[in-house]
Amino acid sequence: MNNKEPGYVYILTNPSFREDWVKIGKSSRPVDVRSKELDNTAVPLPFEIFATMKTTKYNEVEKLVHKTFFNVAPQMALDIFRDIAMTIDDAEVTLYEDNRPIVKSEHKEPQKREVKRPRFKFSMCGIKIGEQITFDPTGIVVKVASDDSIEYEGRIYKLSPFVGTFMPEEHRNTSGAYQGAKYFSYNGKVLDDIRKEKECDTK
Repeated sequence: MNNKEPGYVYILTNPSFREDWVKIGKSSRPVDVRSKELDNTAVPLPFEIFATMKTTKYNEVEKLVHKTFFNVAPQMALDIFRDIAMTIDDAEVTLYEDNRPIVKSEHKEPQKREVKRPRFKFSMCGIKIGEQITFDPTGIVVKVASDDSIEYEGRIYKLSPFVGTFMPEEHRNTSGAYQGAKYFSYNGKVLDDIRKEKECDTK
């Protein structure tokens, strides 16, 4: 039996998961609402939306997906989403970055896959674990804990969730989503600018 109203099947990642683990689920409501509800479950860090599939057959798709895979890398889960979407007339697959959709629809256009900018890593900027960076909106100094996380007051954070948590009220944007590397600096230079310089050097 099909639902008349469309719903969502989603791929969520979590900084506390291994890199080849994802959470697959379904929701009749917007996925950003569902992901925030899941943040209150037994995970130490917030979930991040990796991709969604919108379809009236979301119940059937979610059952099929759970039979097919679970402990896989997010990109492989996304490829399977795209394959399933090819067989469903109303399916729309959307990819996310920093919990925001970055493409509206990829339905039946797998040949036009976008080149996704890799997630920020400190090694892209030549910054080593143990070095310090500054959260520019407040001047908070944090320590680099791994290639993609920081430590502040004994807790580990990814850059973007940290920005969302500690951004002063007067500087917040309406979406609540932030590209973390644009709000931290190292030796007076913004991380995103350092990354762009390094990328230009390698071209």
